[in-house]
Amino acid sequence: MELKKGDTMGGTILITGCSSGIGQAAAHGLRQREWRVIASARQQADVDRLRADGFDSVRLDYADPDSVAQGLADTLDLTGGTLDALFNNGAFGLPGAVEDLPRGALEEIFATNLFGVHDLTRRVIPIMRAQGHGRIVQHSSVLGHVTYKWRGAYVATKFALEGLTDTLRIEMMDTPIHVVTLNTGPVTSMLRQKAIPHFERWIDWQNSPRADLYRASLLKRLYEDRGPDRFELPPEAVVKKLLHALESPRPRPRYYITTPAYIANGLRRALPTRALDWVLNRG
Repeated sequence: MELKKGDTMGGTILITGCSSGIGQAAAHGLRQREWRVIASARQQADVDRLRADGFDSVRLDYADPDSVAQGLADTLDLTGGTLDALFNNGAFGLPGAVEDLPRGALEEIFATNLFGVHDLTRRVIPIMRAQGHGRIVQHSSVLGHVTYKWRGAYVATKFALEGLTDTLRIEMMDTPIHVVTLNTGPVTSMLRQKAIPHFERWIDWQNSPRADLYRASLLKRLYEDRGPDRFELPPEAVVKKLLHALESPRPRPRYYITTPAYIANGLRRALPTRALDWVLNRG
């Protein structure tokens, strides 16, 4: 069932990662649809800015279990103890060749992109069980289905999120809780800019055997503002699919966003591994 223009549902939703990009667009788009949005962010300065913009906002840092617990507690204080939907949107990138990724780098990105998401999801499920309904929307990526060079750390977290979410969706089929995945391709956001500090902290590219490749490829992409990527869509494209996931009586288990997301899924299904590797290596 497609939503018609002007239809609204409303309800309460907690959205993570609302400081910019997709999370910020989702907060505004859902507020326009008469949802009560609790917009969370990792930094207190962003929480203050969201509040100044008229949102209920809480501080929630996926990497800190105490912050996850407190952020949800603050959310429930605002909603009277109920929550109709959760949009796990927050994540960050850490570019670099796999052979240059220290263990600590992987531990850090998994703490946010997977462990924190899982922690918050588990804490929300009992609330939704008790109230008899709920929607959990996990923001994955095209890189949850196919890989891409230089993106190994981010890819690993999204592949893991896919497996965990698919299992959760099947296990929750005997409950009134819907679990949905969004697979997003190139969408305008701050992901590249926000990845730079993580890259500079963890990747010793100058001493890598791939130093020349870093100079010729990754550094240019990471530091140069080259405008939108091919097929890149604005964050509102994600919001459109998110609204369907939240408001349809029968949400799809998975939504693809942008042409590359559809193409990548098709190639993954159609091509043998060697052929797919060849295509991805040329990308």
